Amino acid sequence: MTSLRTGLLSRGITARRPVRRTVVATVLVLCGVAGVSACGKTIQIGDASPSTASSTPAATPSPAASPSGNTGNSALEVVDTSAQEAGETGKGGTVVGAAVQEAPPRWIQLSAVTTPTLGSPHLININQAALYRFDEDTAQPSQSNCNDACATKWPPVTIQKGGKVYLAGVKHNQVGAIRRQDGQIQITVGGWPVYRFSGDAKPGDLNGQGVGGTWFAVGPTGEKVTQ
Repeated sequence: MTSLRTGLLSRGITARRPVRRTVVATVLVLCGVAGVSACGKTIQIGDASPSTASSTPAATPSPAASPSGNTGNSALEVVDTSAQEAGETGKGGTVVGAAVQEAPPRWIQLSAVTTPTLGSPHLININQAALYRFDEDTAQPSQSNCNDACATKWPPVTIQKGGKVYLAGVKHNQVGAIRRQDGQIQITVGGWPVYRFSGDAKPGDLNGQGVGGTWFAVGPTGEKVTQ
């Protein structure tokens, strides 16, 4: 497959289907994360949609309460800047290629790029692995219907509690999170759960594109990228 172009788009400041309760996120907008002049939000795993993000800035974020009354430790930060610009190094614990993600990473990055294969912007992670969405999932409410063997072939993009999501070319109000059937926290974009493909062996591969007529690259607002 054709390798990804190296240039990122402008950063955005600008099987079986088990029945289960869907959880998404309540939100608190924040600024000045990690000493960088950037805004973002915190996500507390709860029962609201990413589209319900507050537009009221707060210089110092306060913990959002979970449905059980706990505070703080399950919140994620979504930051309107790249990991490098925020002073992060390494991969945050994300794995490369088809390797198995043994534990959720402490941070991830979602970046929008264009390629000769796909002329419209689509998302990659910090390892330049293409990210995908599944037509049999739902965005309203956000729910993953890819579990067990499906999730081995299509590993969900997960993150640990308290982790950070860095962005390049993606608006923070498009990013949310759900708790999967196995208890892990999975990132959503535009409400759609996001995955990578175990058949993508190297940066730039798009071997998952169009598989089964239901898997497609995911765009910066969760849209299906088909061209």
